[in-house]
Amino acid sequence: MTKKLAATTERAEPSVKISARGVARLQGRHPWVYRSDVAERNVEPNGVPPGSLVRVFDQRGKFLGTALYSSSSQIAIRMISHGSVADLPALVAERIRGAISYRKELVSNTDSYRIVFSEADFLPGLIVDRYNDVLCLQILTQAMDAAPVRAAVLQTLREELQPAGFVERVDARIRELEQLPPLQSRLLWGEKSSTVITMNSGVRFHYDGLEGQKTGAFLDQRENYAAAAQYARGVALDTFCYQGGFALHFALHPDRKTSSVTGVDSSRPALEMAEKNATLNGSEMDWIEANAFDLLREYAAAGRRYDTIVLDPPAFAKTKRDLEKALGGYKELNLRAMKMLRPGGILVTCSCSFHVGAADFFEVVADAARDAHKSFRVIENRAAAKDHPTLLNVPETSYLKCLILSVSD
Repeated sequence: MTKKLAATTERAEPSVKISARGVARLQGRHPWVYRSDVAERNVEPNGVPPGSLVRVFDQRGKFLGTALYSSSSQIAIRMISHGSVADLPALVAERIRGAISYRKELVSNTDSYRIVFSEADFLPGLIVDRYNDVLCLQILTQAMDAAPVRAAVLQTLREELQPAGFVERVDARIRELEQLPPLQSRLLWGEKSSTVITMNSGVRFHYDGLEGQKTGAFLDQRENYAAAAQYARGVALDTFCYQGGFALHFALHPDRKTSSVTGVDSSRPALEMAEKNATLNGSEMDWIEANAFDLLREYAAAGRRYDTIVLDPPAFAKTKRDLEKALGGYKELNLRAMKMLRPGGILVTCSCSFHVGAADFFEVVADAARDAHKSFRVIENRAAAKDHPTLLNVPETSYLKCLILSVSD
């Protein structure tokens, strides 16, 4: 294995010196150093090549570790090791094997989960998801896009997991920001880009690696689907339902307490897939193509009432500048949903906006409850599934919030 993944060059890595502020971040075990904190570069005449390994020093010359360098991102340095790295492809292969082993200890009752979660698995800029026998890859940094690293990723995953197909999903905006050549999402290897996956209590979903959002499904909500299904009851409304994650778990729970389930989304293709997923599971439910804000406003005005409501919107705050507007959006959604819940009803409310912290989200939901003149008990305060690990000192790895609430009056 080591010979196959050998480094392609023997020259010494360039070095950089960073400011006291950058040093403090690294000492706090955060892997990022921003461009403004790169104080000095010891480089070749043409500069540090994009995606290079760089040796990192403080301003007194103390060695701090080895990092991946980006020539374009505001995050200029992403630490890969607090020691020296002789062979990056070999290190990547070793860490992928470690990530797979970590999931074997924690993930059960599913054939689909995240295998590699970027910084949380000490592989900055690499995302790998498993969907049954199809693997899906996303590359988000210059270093991970280098040919020797790509080869190591594919070789290691093929050897360890024996997939039938390997898909690459491309985030065009990220590739542009990283000044990487444009690519199209594609089948990288094998014959399959689509399959059927199974989650939790045997709920099945169609998966197409070249369609849908992100890497094709929202695996981070997998454990929350099952948790919420334990409490769902009566007439249920799943807003921003995408391909039916919460709705199908409600309808198919072994101890089902829902009498009807309706899913709402503004995307027709997502709803068409949700209907196919319902058929796959031998279930029938209603799907409504609509803007969830408009629908909740209309239903609330009409006096519609539900026993269970799910709010699982897309990220409202892409940047810090969006925070105030995002909080207003979350409050409006939660307020309308709360007014529509019957006594004893269940509200499942989520936020995947990193810039809306857990405390901010809890506060905005509490504000909505006050304005709705209702009291809620917190049944569960949840986060992403365990295959999306959170690093204690890297808050960016903790982004998903999921509250399961019961209204008492």
